[in-house]
This record gives sequence, C-alpha cells and structure tokens, in this order.
Amino acid sequence: ETVARVAKTDSTVYIHGQSGTGKELIAKAIHLESVRKDKPFVAINCAALPETLLESELFGHEKGSFTGAVRSTKGLFSQAHEGTIFLDEIGEMPLETQAKLLRVLQDGLIDRLGGKQPMKVDVRVIAATNRDLRADVASGRFREDLYYRLKVVELAMPSLRDRRSDIPE
Repeated sequence: ETVARVAKTDSTVYIHGQSGTGKELIAKAIHLESVRKDKPFVAINCAALPETLLESELFGHEKGSFTGAVRSTKGLFSQAHEGTIFLDEIGEMPLETQAKLLRVLQDGLIDRLGGKQPMKVDVRVIAATNRDLRADVASGRFREDLYYRLKVVELAMPSLRDRRSDIPE
C-alpha cells in the first residue's frame, strides 16, 4: 500500500533497514508503479566504488579532466534522466560527494568533472542504507541538510525475521 501511494508522487524516498531486507526491490517497485516506469531505473552501490570514481560515475566527466579520461562520459544521473536513480548504501558516500548530491536535489543540476557548464537533469532519487543516518548526522559523518532532503518520504524495512512469509520470495 505504501509503495503504491509513494509511487504516485515524485518525492525523494529514503529506505532504511538491515542488509538483505529488500530495499532495492522496494525501490524498483516504486519506479515500476510511477509515471517514470517507461524511463530508466539506474542503481549504484555507493559503497562499492572508491571516492575518486564515485563522483565520476554519478555525474560524468569531460575528456582530459583526469589521467585516463580519454573521452567524455555521461554519468548515471544523465543516464537516469526522466527516470529513477537508486543510491544504495548512501551512508557510505563521502562528504564532498554528498555536497554535490545536495545540489542535484535542490536545483536539478549536475557538474561533470572538468565540465564548465552545469547540466539540468530530471531524476527521481531513491536512497537506501543499513546505517543509522541520524547517528551519522550527529557525528558529522553525514550532512544534515542532505539527510532531510532525502527523507521526504521515509520507509523503514522490517527485518526478515519479522516477516518470515517473505523469505521464500
């Protein structure tokens, strides 16, 4: 019921819960029930990439912007234009990248590495983590302004031990 209600909006969604509780499944369900269902659903695990690569993957880069950048590359936000981007393990995102993500949420603008002009994107953001972001905000490990921008709609995933009937699926 919650997924159906949330899917009808274009709000940013923050999903939290233990590992393996189906956060990405919920994100896909929201996308597939939304008006963006015929547009891309792009997922990235923010913990799987080093800080230096994460920014380039998210926002793209221009040719020559760093060693090995032999051509310009669209980032995942550009690839997800008019669709949905799922930022898994958002709690692992470095503070510098969090600031750039905040700009996307506020203004719909991305800055490619080495780029001179901001680019407009229309993307619904769904973020997920198994971390306690409130504690990370209190300790200065996660930006408070980003936390509140992400949790426009907050979904808490109960552990699988609390919903054993979901395990076979």
